Amino acid sequence: MPQSVYIHIPFCTNKCYYCDFNSFVTSNPQVIEDYLDTLDKEMERTFALWPPEKIKTIFVGGGTPTFLDRRQMQVFLEAVRKHTERFWADDLEFTMEANPGTTDVEKLRLMRELGVNRLSFGVQSFDNALLKRLGRIHDVDDVYRSIDNAVTVGFSNLTIDLMFGLPDQTEEIFRRTLELAFELPTTHFSAYSLKVEENTLFHTLYQKDQLPLPSEEAELAMYLMLIEEMEAHGYRQYEISNFAKPGYESRHNCTYWLNDEYYGLGAGAHGYVNGERHVNAGPLAVYMRMGQEGLPRVEQFAVSREDAMEEQMILGLRLRDGVNLARFAERFGVTAEQVFGPVIDEEVAKGMLERVDGHLRLTKQALPLGNEVFARFLRD
Repeated sequence: MPQSVYIHIPFCTNKCYYCDFNSFVTSNPQVIEDYLDTLDKEMERTFALWPPEKIKTIFVGGGTPTFLDRRQMQVFLEAVRKHTERFWADDLEFTMEANPGTTDVEKLRLMRELGVNRLSFGVQSFDNALLKRLGRIHDVDDVYRSIDNAVTVGFSNLTIDLMFGLPDQTEEIFRRTLELAFELPTTHFSAYSLKVEENTLFHTLYQKDQLPLPSEEAELAMYLMLIEEMEAHGYRQYEISNFAKPGYESRHNCTYWLNDEYYGLGAGAHGYVNGERHVNAGPLAVYMRMGQEGLPRVEQFAVSREDAMEEQMILGLRLRDGVNLARFAERFGVTAEQVFGPVIDEEVAKGMLERVDGHLRLTKQALPLGNEVFARFLRD
């Protein structure tokens, strides 16, 4: 059974201009209470059908989980504990995403008392003009205040999300963001280039040629600067977009990259349990209606052996250590070379892949071109 749990809290104070996640803006406390009640029922049914032996990681994402007020947060976290605490590993990693400006001391203290021990702040930039351009509701002062509050109540495992390749962002602006980020007591960073997704305001602007994005060359320069500066400040790149102090890698996200199973709970959540992937209903009304009657799933399918092998390669190659070849052979009863030999040989010859200490991994020069390499492992 899975040892990781993902829980989705879909509420936000506003919709960021680049966001295509399953999130909703609401000021109606009854909607939130009804959602938490449905989530409680989904947890109860899920863990009754597929009881875990041990839970090593819990990740609460969104939306903005810290949009919940203190009373709602207490109801939510007490429900999580009720259904999972007896399975908690001694070294449980319990992460909650947080938006700067939504984390007062009292709420953070409650979260810590009820088990949360890792916070992921969606900072994105240390440039106020860029934050406004993204539709973020916080400013840089809110970031400092939120981090101070977290440290005050005893949080020591803090991670920050950053973005690059943003409208009108220059290499100098991004370098300044990194300089300010390194001044904070963080253990981990996630840093992603902007992807213009459909059904977002940015996509509408892009279609109208009103989104002045940096050139591909400038975006690549930002990514290479990111890698260089992170490692110079003691943050090892352990995944294409993730950097950590030693021992502070996100164990929950490694579940995905290692292609291990996980429980997925909440509106629009994806899960992978007992060899099957599933997708929950996304719209709140549909999720809550289905979730009051049974599991709120709109899609469920077994993962074929061939698909699982592809996923093992594509996800595993995101890690800087790469795919553990012995683990691949143990899981599937064949070697990666037997299944993907010609592709592997071609990419090694091109200097995109290399074999190191029993792993197959991207070379340093291939890091910006990972998607091109990953695509080679997809069946026609």
